[in-house]
Amino acid sequence: MCAVIASTVATSREFALLRFALSLTASLSYLPPARQHAEHRLGKHDVAAFPELLSLVEIPAGASQFSFAAFEDICPAPPGEVSVALGGNGVLSAFLQERPFYTGRDVAILSPKTQMNKPTLLYYCMCITANRYRYNYGRQANRSLGALPLPSLKGLPKWISEADIDQFKGSEAPWKHRKIALKNVKSWKSYSLNSLFKINKGKRLTVADMVPGTTPYIGAINGNNGVSALIGQRPIHDAHTITVNYNGSVGEAYYQPTAFWATDDANVLYPRFKLTPSIAMFIIAVIRHETYRFNYGRKWNKRRMEESVIKLPAAAGGKPNWRFMEDYIKSLPYSSVLEEC
Repeated sequence: MCAVIASTVATSREFALLRFALSLTASLSYLPPARQHAEHRLGKHDVAAFPELLSLVEIPAGASQFSFAAFEDICPAPPGEVSVALGGNGVLSAFLQERPFYTGRDVAILSPKTQMNKPTLLYYCMCITANRYRYNYGRQANRSLGALPLPSLKGLPKWISEADIDQFKGSEAPWKHRKIALKNVKSWKSYSLNSLFKINKGKRLTVADMVPGTTPYIGAINGNNGVSALIGQRPIHDAHTITVNYNGSVGEAYYQPTAFWATDDANVLYPRFKLTPSIAMFIIAVIRHETYRFNYGRKWNKRRMEESVIKLPAAAGGKPNWRFMEDYIKSLPYSSVLEEC
């Protein structure tokens, strides 16, 4: 979707300010963050200052977000508006609020001037958040948010407003509704990666040699399941394997459900057992816990990876307890979609 934004901007070269009204002011051009939309803002100190609020809210220790029944003298912001962080570590993080809400300080509330459906609002949230790189602790967005250049509403691709955002509705459900706890972790047994997998290297492919296509190209990146491009070359590695970066974002591991091409900065783990998506998710989590051992100066190359040892739940005979790993992952939220991979 970021590529779509870049393409839209590059081809049209027409910037338009997002047709939102920045709900920061009444009649003044600028108000300090503490005074912006004061009727919607409520912080921990406000709760502490008014004993009548204590019966409405319970704030967990260290929490920055909490919910409570609406207070009759403090009007919440309506649903359908967008909240944007103006400072802090999450500066310019934008979210569509689907329920009446209050905010803390240093948060802008954006109200659409023109009626927009949910996919369009979510698209603009992504556009705003994509500009986070422009800001940091020393350069926050309190005064400049209103001048942020974004794609014109009239020039948006048609597929945005037609997107089916409910296609993943219910995906948060677990595969199994029986909760399983990770017990006796200290009793897990050690297994070398070489005993569990045959480890192969990826193969270098320069950008100049890539042709467009549908084959996933796994790069040494952090995110997107490791897929950095779709290429026209034939796959060189089989599906139902695990890729682990030994360079770049060292230690990032991903389950690959389809055949693919992997960069030479990644190793490909071919299982010596029946690998299911659920078991792969369990092992990947364990592998990622080993990343602290490696860095740019000490890469997790093929030899080191073959010698690396991970700990897994063990069955009575000493072999890995694959059934427990499968059942545990299937008890977690979102596990219901794994078997669709």
